[in-house]
Amino acid sequence: MIIDVVIPAYNEEKSIAHVLGDIDRKLVRNVVVVNNNSSDGTAANAEQAGATVLHEQMQGYGAACLRGISYVNQISPKADVLAFMDADYSDHPEELEKVVAPIKERDIDFVIGSRALGNKEKGSMMPQQIFGNWLATRLIKIFYGVRYTDLGPFRAIKLKKLNELGMVDTNFGWTVEMQVKAAQQKLSFEEVPVKYRKRIGVSKVTGTLKGSILAGYKIIWTILKYR
Repeated sequence: MIIDVVIPAYNEEKSIAHVLGDIDRKLVRNVVVVNNNSSDGTAANAEQAGATVLHEQMQGYGAACLRGISYVNQISPKADVLAFMDADYSDHPEELEKVVAPIKERDIDFVIGSRALGNKEKGSMMPQQIFGNWLATRLIKIFYGVRYTDLGPFRAIKLKKLNELGMVDTNFGWTVEMQVKAAQQKLSFEEVPVKYRKRIGVSKVTGTLKGSILAGYKIIWTILKYR
């Protein structure tokens, strides 16, 4: 099974080498870091740590993910599985094997690393994140009949299934769009408990009131948009 990893990154020079250093390179073929207009040494540090570095000028988490997907789709042979994780070292990259295991062992289409089911370091998630996840997952259950526990960024999906979802969101709605469309298309899915720690640096989203409000609005709007 061929596994590629995409990591969107914006000004994560202090954390990206830690993330890359904890990925089991025997497990994956390519690790792609998508530099999303960083003004620091993110790209250089990622290259030095052995990643393939792409550059996406459109600002936004989803835009960076879409750039990574486009690149991976051009590689032959195509990957069987594409995994995503954050560049801020809040995820535990060494748990990637656990995240992809349901796909490898039981032919599951889509796996989410759930922070809600796992162990969260105190202070690793802001109150607005916890409430936002609670609200969003319940709205998805109401409108789509599928119960998720988290919108966590650490996830893996069969590349063929991901391409069929037709992902388009370029910013805050990326993760929830994937989950809503997976529910609509009745993809088989599992959630596995993952650990979560305080990120290195300050969040560009939940670290500000404006970012939290915009993210919350976009997530709810995305859930309602596809129903």
